[in-house]
Order: sequence, then C-alpha cells, then structure tokens
Amino acid sequence: MLADSHAHLDDLKYEGVVEEIIDNAKKNGVGLIVNPGCDEPTSIKAVALSQKYKMVYANVGFHPEFSQAYDKTIHDQMIRKWAQNEKVVGIGEIGLDYYYEDNPSRAVQKKVFEAQMGLASELGLPVVIHDREAHQDTLEMIRACMNRETGGSVHCYSGSVEMARQLLDMGLYIGVDGPITFKNAHKIPDVVAYVPLDHLLIETDSPYLTPEPFRGKRNEPANVQYVAAKIAEIRGISVEAVQEATWQNCCRFYNIIAV
Repeated sequence: MLADSHAHLDDLKYEGVVEEIIDNAKKNGVGLIVNPGCDEPTSIKAVALSQKYKMVYANVGFHPEFSQAYDKTIHDQMIRKWAQNEKVVGIGEIGLDYYYEDNPSRAVQKKVFEAQMGLASELGLPVVIHDREAHQDTLEMIRACMNRETGGSVHCYSGSVEMARQLLDMGLYIGVDGPITFKNAHKIPDVVAYVPLDHLLIETDSPYLTPEPFRGKRNEPANVQYVAAKIAEIRGISVEAVQEATWQNCCRFYNIIAV
C-alpha cells in the first residue's frame, strides 16, 4: 500500500474533481493521503476533506508565503481548535521560503515559523517544513525551536546529503517527490541513497511537481507510485519494500494507528 504524505487536495486545480482524484488514487494502490494547509482557508478545507474521506488526513498551518496573514492571537486559537480533531495529525506546511526576496520579509517568516513550531510542541504534533533556498536558516531554527519528541519532516527535500545528515541527527524525516524522477536531478538521488529507509517519506505535492512520465501535467496522489519506483531503483531494492517502509514511516510519523 502507498501513502502520499503531502498532497494539496484543497487546491483550486482540483475543484469539482476531488472524488475522482481520490478514486484514482485508490485504484493505483494509494491508501493514505495527508493534506497540508497553507493558510486559514486551505487549512479549513483540509480539515473538511479529512472528515469526508476516510483515507485523507489533514495538517493545518501557514506556509511562509502566507505568513504575513498569520495573526497569532486569532490563529493560535484556531489551530488549537482544529487540532482537537483526531484527523488533524500535524502542523504544516510551515517554514521558510527565500525564493522571492521580501515576499514576505525574512523576519516575518522566521517569527511565524517559530510561533508555529512552539504551537506544535504545545499540541504534541509533528511539523511539516517547507524549505526553499533557506537551508541554513531552516536548520538553525529547527535546532533552536523544534520539539524533538514530536518531531518533524522536511517536505520536497532539496538540500545536500550533509544537511540531511544534520536533520537526521535531530530525528527528522525526509520527504521525496516528483523531482527525483527528473533527468536533471543531481543532489536528491544521493540523498535518497544516503537516508535510512525508515526515515524517508514519499509524496506528490499535488497538483505540483508531477513526476516523469507525466511531467508538465497536473499531478495527483496516484503518481506517488513513480516516486516509490525511482527510490527502489536508486537503492537497489524492490518497489514493494519501498512502499511498505514508507507506509509504515508515514503512519509512525503522524501517529496514525489505522486507516
């Protein structure tokens, strides 16, 4: 069975076709999907989808791109309320994104990232971290602010083997998605070969980052099978071994007992 540990079913690109997307995932061996929120509206929708579909779980939080909209007084209470729901299993997608300069400012992103890691610790939930061109600051903030008992993962990992080593030393999981299948993928194959199998998560980041052979089309959770296949090829093990290990990893990371 396959677990897609990071798919944005709440995205507008899926409007009107979520049922079809989930059915197709089931037909392709996917039994678990975790839908992260990126702001207040998408977190609300992620929770709603988790209530409608048994195989769907939710994360709630504010992506760095939307950190300017985060009001600690309002949203801490909102996240606490969402977290009372047993289908809410993590705080995310949170983190740092320096791809666009000052959009929002790095200071705002760091403040919101720190606040949400503190909230995750209070709630006893793992964090799902977005790191785009902010590797050093991300590492430093994880080291300073993340609760190692509840843990975390870095989704859509784009760092080096050395950074992965430091994250693993702090107990984090590494999320791998469509770019592992790209012909121009350079660093991530080495990372996949290095990271212990029991700390790898597979994901699609749907509807984005579509793997080969469908690159350029809308992504969906059914395509997580191609991520698993590429990891199996790199590691020289069976696809079934990757599927089983990453299923168990996803359930363990999110404390999901049964689906």
